[in-house]
Amino acid sequence: MTLFTRQKTHGIVLILLYVDDMIITGDDPQAIFDLQCYLGEHFEMKDLGSLSYFFGLEVPMSSASYSLSQVKYASDLLVHSSITDSATTPTPLDPNVHLTPCDGTPLEDASLYRQLVGNLIYLTVTRPDIAYTVHIVS
Repeated sequence: MTLFTRQKTHGIVLILLYVDDMIITGDDPQAIFDLQCYLGEHFEMKDLGSLSYFFGLEVPMSSASYSLSQVKYASDLLVHSSITDSATTPTPLDPNVHLTPCDGTPLEDASLYRQLVGNLIYLTVTRPDIAYTVHIVS
């Protein structure tokens, strides 16, 4: 992911680029429009309207601000891991636990576990309260 910025006296324009997805935003509407026209002349582009979901982040907008949420990402993660019927707990892991590689029975295929841990690490972007537990299981 790459962030490009262009700041002038009138304001700032930001482009967040990831593979073939792009977010253009800023506080200078004319500069944003000019940039969209310029890029449209040189590349095949499609304007998808206001930002609502990008890279696992929901971006709800109010009249004055944006916020970030990963509710859909977390729900999809629960469905993918088949643990939607599990009970929740405020502290899912004893904070004093010390795990070693010799604890328990090794998984036959650890790829799903590794994928889930990677997804949980990404989830800590908006849920820093799970960072300690995710660190332990990683």
